[in-house]
Amino acid sequence: MPARPKGARLWLRPAESDGRNATWIVRDGRLRISTGLGAGDYSEAEKRLAAYIAQKHVAPRRERDIDEIPVGDVIAIYARDVIPGQARPRQAARRAERLLEFFGAYTLGQITGELARAYESHRRGQGRSNKGTGGGARRDLQDLVAAINYHANEGLHRGDVRVVLPRRGKARQRWMSRAEAAKLLWTCWRMHEMQAGAETRKRPLRHLCRFLLVGLYTGSRPGAILTTAWDRGPGRSWMDVDGGRLHRLAEGAAETNKRQPIVKLAPRLAAHARRWRKMDGGAGHVVTFDGVPVSSVKTALARASRLAGIEPVTAYALRHTCASWLVAKGLPTRLVAEFIGTSEAMVLAHYGHLAPDYQDAAARAIGEK
Repeated sequence: MPARPKGARLWLRPAESDGRNATWIVRDGRLRISTGLGAGDYSEAEKRLAAYIAQKHVAPRRERDIDEIPVGDVIAIYARDVIPGQARPRQAARRAERLLEFFGAYTLGQITGELARAYESHRRGQGRSNKGTGGGARRDLQDLVAAINYHANEGLHRGDVRVVLPRRGKARQRWMSRAEAAKLLWTCWRMHEMQAGAETRKRPLRHLCRFLLVGLYTGSRPGAILTTAWDRGPGRSWMDVDGGRLHRLAEGAAETNKRQPIVKLAPRLAAHARRWRKMDGGAGHVVTFDGVPVSSVKTALARASRLAGIEPVTAYALRHTCASWLVAKGLPTRLVAEFIGTSEAMVLAHYGHLAPDYQDAAARAIGEK
């Protein structure tokens, strides 16, 4: 069976012996397109990739009946207008490609609950994270809803189109104990790469130490951590070491329902940050691998969890862990919500039971005469 095409993606072409610097390249099959951007411009390279994917399909911009509008046109317009300005355009562009592959030949008028369920079945089992669940399909279809709404708001159709989303999966509440966190950090710091049965000097998981510490001490979302840099710039979050603060909202990004307020650095994290900044020369991203910004830690975290002998940890588990530790220490839920950037109701719903005085008054009162 032939290998499935990977689609358009970014590739960092190594530096040449003739002095040419490493450059981000868009690879699409046999096609190679240089972005002209160096290794440190990963955020901008992601936007170039999203723009390239959007330009592969040029859609007309005029009002038409929903039975005449291919879903591919709707997705292409959304990919061109909206995705390049999102916080994680590469991931959004990937979702757009999957939607185009399945829905591209249908019209808006043909979208039904049955078709959405067919897409869920199509996505089920694709990738390890989606086995037995519809989580991947739900996230993709949420983008389809956003694309249809954007198309309507642009005045390009006026009919009513509804997308039936798969049932929301059970919320993941995995959080680490302090012993687990220490074991995971120690594993990432100490682990050596093995070649021919012998240890090498390479430490392929050490870059995770920074990611883990920033996540545990700030409760920031994974995307904000991976875009954090020492110097300010478009598409970057900013680690203000001198001011002792992390500006989580990337420069130029719009505020959304997912709050990303400025967070004060804990004294221990501030000490680490001063040392890291000195090592990096005060420029570039905080979390890098071989000098290149990291776009995902999913695979590395899974490997580190396995080597540490603990239950698998996801990038988002660090946010859960931070909130859980703060609530367990007795910090008021309002302050926890302000610190990690969410609502107090969300903190109470997910972490309230960890508070040291959880239901104490009720438990005492029920036994009193």
